[in-house]
Amino acid sequence: MVTITDDWAEFAFFRPQAESVYLIGDFNGWRFDELAMVRNGDGYWSMKLRLPPGEFKFRYYADGQWFADYAAFGVEPGPFGLDSLVRIPPRPLTMPAPAAKTKRTAA
Repeated sequence: MVTITDDWAEFAFFRPQAESVYLIGDFNGWRFDELAMVRNGDGYWSMKLRLPPGEFKFRYYADGQWFADYAAFGVEPGPFGLDSLVRIPPRPLTMPAPAAKTKRTAA
């Protein structure tokens, strides 16, 4: 499951018996030993990442096995099975507030 809040993507994967879980995707070059997830007390593993706007493919790697996240933003076929998708929306443009106009009087 993936939850998007502001600029953050929070990944949660339920695998209570797992010894180790990694988050792997095109956002980290599919390196499987780089993003170790943290075990929560409720059987979930989690990780929070700040990602730029766009669409990214990812998978979970738990104890030597690959898993897709069907509760993410969809899945699509990849070269080695189904990849999950996460979509980070574009950030809204913020404009500075206009400067207050001051009246000037001639002396």
